Amino acid sequence: QVQLVESGGGLVQAGGSLRLSCAASGIIASINAMGWYRQAPGKQRELVAAISSCGSTNYADSVKGRFTISRDNAKNTVYLQMNSLKPEDTAVYYCNADRITIGISTRMGPTVIPVFDSWGQGTQVTVSS
Repeated sequence: QVQLVESGGGLVQAGGSLRLSCAASGIIASINAMGWYRQAPGKQRELVAAISSCGSTNYADSVKGRFTISRDNAKNTVYLQMNSLKPEDTAVYYCNADRITIGISTRMGPTVIPVFDSWGQGTQVTVSS
């Protein structure tokens, strides 16, 4: 019914930049907050950055001043611009949407329902020293 698809990961040298994208597909009426998480080998998944539906943002202390999260509501897409990358930024990056309102067809006619806590499949970011 709804899918989040990430792109933009890859291998970059320390000090370089990457831009991640995450597009939501489906019959989407609205998306609440969206965020980027990452998980390095042997570590727990952590929040990197989040953005509300009206554009308010928050960042992990480790990425403040280097990463910028943004969204295009018309395209149902969230972005993560990552600058001044460090080897410790190496991880699989996941996109998350805490609530997506989608349209569905029922025997009673079309309606909308919420889908909670959607995740993308992840994209690998590797920063070499």
